[in-house]
Amino acid sequence: MKTYDIIVLGGGPGGYVAAIKASQLGAKVALIEKEVVGGICLNHGCIPTKTLLKNAKVYKTILHAQDYGVVLGGDITFDWSLMLKRKDSVVKRLTLGVGGLLKKNGVEVFSGLGKVLSPTKVEVNGETLQTKNLILATGASPIVPPIPGLKEAYEKGIAVTSRELLQIKDAPKSLVIIGGGVIGVEFATIFSSLGTKVTIIEKLDGVLPMMDDDIRVAYTKILKRDGIEIFANAEVKAVKDHEVTYTFEGKDTTIKADTVLVSVGMRPNSNGLEALNLKMDRAAVITNEHLETSVPGVYAIGDLNGKYMLAHVASAEGIVAAEYIMGNKKAHLDYSKVPNAVYGHPEIATIGLTEREVKEKGIKYKVSTFPLQAIGKALADNEKDGMIKLIVSEQYKEILGAHIMSYDASNLIAEIGVTLELEGTAYEIAHTIHPHPTLSELVMEAAHGAVDKPIHM
Repeated sequence: MKTYDIIVLGGGPGGYVAAIKASQLGAKVALIEKEVVGGICLNHGCIPTKTLLKNAKVYKTILHAQDYGVVLGGDITFDWSLMLKRKDSVVKRLTLGVGGLLKKNGVEVFSGLGKVLSPTKVEVNGETLQTKNLILATGASPIVPPIPGLKEAYEKGIAVTSRELLQIKDAPKSLVIIGGGVIGVEFATIFSSLGTKVTIIEKLDGVLPMMDDDIRVAYTKILKRDGIEIFANAEVKAVKDHEVTYTFEGKDTTIKADTVLVSVGMRPNSNGLEALNLKMDRAAVITNEHLETSVPGVYAIGDLNGKYMLAHVASAEGIVAAEYIMGNKKAHLDYSKVPNAVYGHPEIATIGLTEREVKEKGIKYKVSTFPLQAIGKALADNEKDGMIKLIVSEQYKEILGAHIMSYDASNLIAEIGVTLELEGTAYEIAHTIHPHPTLSELVMEAAHGAVDKPIHM
């Protein structure tokens, strides 16, 4: 029987990173993955959608080429099959890269479905492996709610989850999205940019319910301006083939769609772990700040623990779990400093508390906002939609939360993350010289506004 210091079950952004880090720290590591390394994020989520979002943005930019003084002749169109080909090429290159990294770092990879027999034994392809520690990184799967007719529509290929939508043969003429979260909004952006009639039906009071309210309101206006219909406080009652019936403002309405995207959330893949008798919160495995479960020697990272279903959080958790197992008992994860992003046009990036959360905590605070259109680089790039909202403590100007709506917002938010990690304040950001002209000046101006007044407004 083969014996390892650590067995990692699942090769997504949490699992493969945990395996590499543990091996770098001197552990003998095995990784078990039933499909392709990289997990949902790399193969069916983060990377494919961001590739298609870039395709869509290029197409949309070319349609407005004259805004840049570029004159094109003839009809401008897109080829969905070529877009999918580019997406598949990017994914293949990255999955091969992950495989190469695992091999380079001496991680033994088993391709197959792992069956957990005990905290120290896992079976794969008929072979039983022994381990001192077990890291569970089995991910999550899309929820398909019990809406009448939805299961039948899914079986016919009319209703799809994000995974199937990434493989659809033709861009639909009309798309109804059930759920206005991050995944729903990103797909709405992709297909509306390509001319698809998109309708979002959201049960809560608006799209992106976890975001700061000011950002949500501003972003909703942009989505609607781009032709996306949004019905909030609405509930889908039934799906019959291509027809979707929903209740909105007390009235039932039926609309037709070529394709229906089901995007109401994800459920942790905890089935098959019963032999461990783990402490659970519904389908999620309960973990502490070191990613330990209720069973000694067993750790759960990524979507499985249900804390933050984000690839970068899974990777961070994987590193913490590996370091903790290998002797660094100070290794832990601070979930108060997790950045989040929505990759639409424009992007949204956030970190820390929303204004609503700050109020609920009873913290005295100050808000500083600054519009994107007052940034010279943004105007040069023909990007006018956006803003930053910086929330700081009233007395010391400590960063409580930052919310950015702008192109490349996902890159800008890292500066705030570093400031939080260093326990910095708006003073440090304001006093940091930012190059001009750059988009980073958006953050600097908001910091000046937090401590006194912005310079260019």
